Amino acid sequence: MGRTPVISAPTDRHTVECGGSLSNDECCLASKIYLGHVESLIGSCDGIFVPRIDNLGHFKFFCTKFQALPDMVANTFAEQSPIIVSCQVNETIEHIGMRDAFLDLAAQFACTPREAKHAWKQALHAQQQKEAADAAQQRQLLQNAPGNGITILLAAHPYLAHDPYMGGALSDMLANMGVTLLYVDRYDRKRALQSSFHLSDTLPWIVNREIVGSIMNLHDSVDGILLVSAFPCGPDSMTDDAIIRCIKGKPVLNLTVDAQTGTAGLETRIESFIDILRYQKRGGYVHAAN
Repeated sequence: MGRTPVISAPTDRHTVECGGSLSNDECCLASKIYLGHVESLIGSCDGIFVPRIDNLGHFKFFCTKFQALPDMVANTFAEQSPIIVSCQVNETIEHIGMRDAFLDLAAQFACTPREAKHAWKQALHAQQQKEAADAAQQRQLLQNAPGNGITILLAAHPYLAHDPYMGGALSDMLANMGVTLLYVDRYDRKRALQSSFHLSDTLPWIVNREIVGSIMNLHDSVDGILLVSAFPCGPDSMTDDAIIRCIKGKPVLNLTVDAQTGTAGLETRIESFIDILRYQKRGGYVHAAN
């Protein structure tokens, strides 16, 4: 739309500590980090984009934090009074999809309908190209994975898995161990969503559905699953338990990352998990008869 976006710097320890000081204890680590990023932008831009994303349809809801983000930011930074630029996505009640929400956003910037639609098409195309490239790269990675190596599926919300400070540390650990790493969000999202209904007809959260569906489709292609959550994520607290109980046949390491320890102390658990998988792949387990 001809505007200049100002992007907050990658997450670091200061971001986490700042966000934690602004949040109450009940907020999840991801929302604390988000507030840390908002704080870093105040004073460096004309407005802060904080969307309100409720749902993309039935059984496609987002966490309540996504629904309340503009209110949370406005209340947290009431003294600074930042200009909050927002839009609302709510297909089930308001019948406002992502496209309409962003066209409305463009109108707030005095764009004509034609300019808004052109900007939306360009942005959507770029997003689709990026997702297709990530999926193709992951398929190639899986095809080229050594048969005697270890392939791990990292199952986590994308904003945790790909955050350089939180999920990035886990990815680096696994890379240093020579592990082939796959991500649930780099699988076909539409197919993953459809597959998730084989596990549950009522699971309300779309991101967790995509995680479940990706695990079900990639299950036979990996040696183990690394299930990572940000403490104390409400949707994950229910979904992770269902995954462990209902999706059988692969070893699962369930890790929780919090603001106090971050990824410190997780290296030993991950190393042990990978060692067990390697031992198992070499035929190290002998099942005793009853």
